[in-house]
Amino acid sequence: MKKIGFIGLGKLGLPVAIAVSSKFEVMGYDVNPALMKKRTYEHKEEGLWGKSFQELFDESNITFNSLEEICKECSIIFVAVQTPHLPAYEGITRMPEERADFNYTYLINCVKELSKFVNPENVVTIVSTVLPGTLREHILPILKDKCAVVYNPSFIAMGTVIKDYMNPEFILLGSDHKLNLDFLSFFYHLLLVKPTIIPMSIESAELTKVAYNAFISLKIVYANTLMEICQKIDRCNVDDVTHALGKATDRLISTKYLTAGMGDGGGCHPRDNIAMSWLAQKLNLSYDIFEANIKARELQANYLVMLMIENGPVNLPKIILGSSFKPETNIETGSPAVLCSNLLLEKGLKFTMFDPYINSIEYFKLIPAVYLVGTKHNFFKGLIFPKGSVVIDPHRYIADQEGVEVIRVGE
Repeated sequence: MKKIGFIGLGKLGLPVAIAVSSKFEVMGYDVNPALMKKRTYEHKEEGLWGKSFQELFDESNITFNSLEEICKECSIIFVAVQTPHLPAYEGITRMPEERADFNYTYLINCVKELSKFVNPENVVTIVSTVLPGTLREHILPILKDKCAVVYNPSFIAMGTVIKDYMNPEFILLGSDHKLNLDFLSFFYHLLLVKPTIIPMSIESAELTKVAYNAFISLKIVYANTLMEICQKIDRCNVDDVTHALGKATDRLISTKYLTAGMGDGGGCHPRDNIAMSWLAQKLNLSYDIFEANIKARELQANYLVMLMIENGPVNLPKIILGSSFKPETNIETGSPAVLCSNLLLEKGLKFTMFDPYINSIEYFKLIPAVYLVGTKHNFFKGLIFPKGSVVIDPHRYIADQEGVEVIRVGE
């Protein structure tokens, strides 16, 4: 097999390219010249194989090349170009009344440029998240019969991209042609240990990707609904309830994403639900479950904000601990903690926000306040809060402290 190409070297494309470089020679391209070089990586990403992400990046064989060079040298060309939503659809503010599909402008423009250089030996593999029907409408007509096309989205989370990519639950491949599916399957059998390959049509693969993300959102919303019930009923403990449900793996669910706490976040889940809500309305579905999903996430964030408002003296300062979308990363995209901050702003309330991976620790000082633990960083677990403080803990990992009211939500 020849070299492997990557078009788009952002928060998804670059880590995946580095993972693939552990077994193959990799060539990369990005429209942003600043990304076309070895550099200090600004986002917090876990490494693998006993090495940090930066070490893997520095040691990788990735080279930076033109589209023309990549098409000449590479058998598989992964296209990991963003398909963004507007900021209003990120999930850090209330959901707009109007729905929208993803913005495919960047992907379409990229494929148009790529089409100038591709040849029949290339397998162009689209990674970008899209709604079903997108490749058939926008991508295949551009590439026509110039090269093979496969849809192969990744099921990864920012912050743990390499680990997730190299240890997948399954590999999803969508194509009209079995030979294309077989070729990508061969690639993954060389890269991974006994991968589970699931081939299907392009449209089925497109839907599977967004359905996967939306289902995770549904699980988190459901767990957080149980958390609110347990908070309002004496002697109910949400962790006991979800622990028991997690044992019902035959008929119900797995234990993943079934821990109550903050809502889901990141670059996929809030926005994918909004895009799926747009699709539900476009198809005139009998019920838009995706709207219910994102509305529930929004109202559950508001419930935590109301706990901040209703507990402690009115004049006690309000502080949100953590602004990243999940623990031990510095990425704030789609963060439910940021959503809570915007809900406080909406109510005209002043607050401060601190995240040890984003803000300077030297300026962080604990004062008597109402705290909401918005991100479950290990850093916050060992904090000793000043007497008179109230701590709203939806993660239930802050221990009791003398003179401090710790509200472990759902316990």
